[in-house]
Amino acid sequence: MKQNLIIFLVFLGLGAFAKDYKVTSPNGQIAVTVSVDIQIKWSATVGSHAIFTNNSLSLDLGTTVLGVNPKVASAKTTSVNETVQTVVAVKSKTIQNNFNQLKLTFKPNYSVSFRVFDNGIAYRFETSLKEGITVKNEEVGLNFAGDYGVLFPEEETVYSHYERLYLDKKLSELAAGKFASLPTLVKADKNIKIGITEADLFDYPCLFMEATGKAAFKSKYPKVILKSDPKGDREIQHIQEADYIAKTSGTRNFPWRVFMISTEDARLVENQMVFLLSRENKIAETSWIKPGLVAWDWWNDNNIYGVDFKSGLDTQTYKYYIDFASKYHIPYIILDEGWTKTTLNIKESNPTLDLKELIAYGKSKNVDIILWCLWNALDTDMSGTLDLYAKWGAKGIKVDFMARSEQFMVNFYERTAKACADRKLLVDFHGAFKPSGMARAYPNIINHEGVKGMENNKWSKDISPEHDVTLCFTRMLAGPMDFTPGAMINKNEKDYVISGSSPESQGTRCHQLAMYVCYDAPLQMLNDSPSNYYKEPESTSFISKMPTVWDDTKVLDAKVGDYILMARQKDNSWYLGAMTDWTARSLNVDLSFLGDGNYEIEIMQDGMNTDKYASDYKRIVKQVTKADKLKIDLAKGGGWAAICKKL
Repeated sequence: MKQNLIIFLVFLGLGAFAKDYKVTSPNGQIAVTVSVDIQIKWSATVGSHAIFTNNSLSLDLGTTVLGVNPKVASAKTTSVNETVQTVVAVKSKTIQNNFNQLKLTFKPNYSVSFRVFDNGIAYRFETSLKEGITVKNEEVGLNFAGDYGVLFPEEETVYSHYERLYLDKKLSELAAGKFASLPTLVKADKNIKIGITEADLFDYPCLFMEATGKAAFKSKYPKVILKSDPKGDREIQHIQEADYIAKTSGTRNFPWRVFMISTEDARLVENQMVFLLSRENKIAETSWIKPGLVAWDWWNDNNIYGVDFKSGLDTQTYKYYIDFASKYHIPYIILDEGWTKTTLNIKESNPTLDLKELIAYGKSKNVDIILWCLWNALDTDMSGTLDLYAKWGAKGIKVDFMARSEQFMVNFYERTAKACADRKLLVDFHGAFKPSGMARAYPNIINHEGVKGMENNKWSKDISPEHDVTLCFTRMLAGPMDFTPGAMINKNEKDYVISGSSPESQGTRCHQLAMYVCYDAPLQMLNDSPSNYYKEPESTSFISKMPTVWDDTKVLDAKVGDYILMARQKDNSWYLGAMTDWTARSLNVDLSFLGDGNYEIEIMQDGMNTDKYASDYKRIVKQVTKADKLKIDLAKGGGWAAICKKL
């Protein structure tokens, strides 16, 4: 009894010094309360509704744990309201950066900053320690105010390509120890959605969220790899891990822990917090960074026909791709796996392919070439390889099969982006973790995979219209995604057949066309065979008119996992796209966002017979003004797309 009394008095004494600090969003709707007691904890409300309660945070440096028994040196609040220009306009040319910040500085030499936007919350550690540090763990403990729903991209291992389906569960239904890559989406009460991810990630591992069997998550990280053996040409085995997650500078900013918040599903998709929270552009001259469409060979298995030569990984086949790209004013083609002599010898092309001739031929047709390579082969001699590619006249690389996100691999991304920028080469990270803001610092990072995309159609039935729509509210919150749309062989659910060399898509033709509006992708693929595109000139011509970067983005209507309706502006034109899941539905389009005057609208809509033939569509061209309202009908697995050009 006496011992218990002493313990009680100790905690009472500590609690007597507890203090709360509060910061709200500029519009006052989101409020964060930070409690400093025996540990730093924080809670949050939206309106009067609690969403987080007593979330814990700490940074374990082995000899000390920052955030435990904290001693406040100062507390400072600031406000920022500025307009930020983008180099690559993923959603918009400019972004409003408006937040209130609370910075708590602690002894000895560290701080925690909270930023509260009208559409979310973010926090991070900042340290000012003289020596290098070893980070054993960073605690990101999330305690939700209710047993909410969650879209959970469950992983089996931290050695992941981040290509997962989203489990739709209650938080408490997830068994303790199950974990997910980010982003994940929590569906709270009052239609509040919370998108969880991170930003400004460098020299540090990626964050995963682990279930606890309760309405709570805890953090999980890949540890530093001390030793491993190769497995084949692209995997590792016999992995020996350290007991820490990072060795890094003692003076640095740590990644932002990001919580995108919206009571409207449509506004969630417009969120650009990851960009705003990340390091500013590090490339001095950026005029050479040119986003655009790209014709792709691998998904369609180089399956061209109606030609008088045998198709393959050879010069004649790729000239066919270049001719197709040139005809439709597509600025790039990719030479994917197979162009190199071997997957590990990436400095020589295979004997059937004359790369220098192809690059010269492409330039004569205003088509540039992007080259695929394995990451480990590139890393063996990055400078020599990239010097060679630049000398040949390639315009970029698609680097593949990283399937890791520990500190070393995160640093590989930055080394690659910088080395490519020094040679004016674009980068598409494939087999990759999700984007985490690095593309703001290195805007030559023109796309990321890290998504369960259309490539899966070659071996599975996973890529359903519901999955397609869900991605807008989950994976796309982190940044651009290399989903690779454009299938011309479209099937209803009952008719869909898995094929490796003649792949199909689930859903309608217009569902595919709408992806060119609905998906963020500055380097956006046309995944199907040029031969199939030649057979579908209306659809191909429509895709070829699509920009891949935008002056403005408006989500007109949306419901997580069910449907989305978007409008994007580029110069004086507007581009509209809508997708639905396997439920047919009607939506209304209010064109009041258009400018004054008359517009010609080209519409691609689901045909009357898509229930039997999913590739059925109808093209309509007419005039509209901003006073018009359109009613659109989406078939099961359907879509709708339109281009409004100012007359």
